[in-house]
Amino acid sequence: MAKKAQIKTQKTKVSVAEFIAGVEDEQKRADAKAIDKMLREITGEKPAMWGPSIIGYGKYKNSNTLGEADWPKIGFSPRKGNTVLYMMPDFLASDPLMKKLGKCKLGKSCLYINKLADVDPKVLRELAARSWEAMTQKYG
Repeated sequence: MAKKAQIKTQKTKVSVAEFIAGVEDEQKRADAKAIDKMLREITGEKPAMWGPSIIGYGKYKNSNTLGEADWPKIGFSPRKGNTVLYMMPDFLASDPLMKKLGKCKLGKSCLYINKLADVDPKVLRELAARSWEAMTQKYG
């Protein structure tokens, strides 16, 4: 029987504060601090690094073609091109608040924003809170 590949993105011991401090772009670093603060308030969770660049809050068992692994219930990554928010995938596309969010792109399980100034912060907070609540109801 062939051995399944190991899921690459796993929780690490890297400091979230050090990772954010190391974000090169000043605007992305400021946005990352603001998103971290918002997600800490919403989740009540201390964040952890997942892989080299994802800041995650809480965890659940995610199943996919590689098997089952822990994954953050909600998280984000301040990438060079966009800041990516990882939220409940089937939740975002159908939420009417998405129309009020502002300039963003929606992926399969991600919300891509160039900078926080492009979106309504109250709407983003509400979407994140709804996603966190939905994930908690679904996965505990």
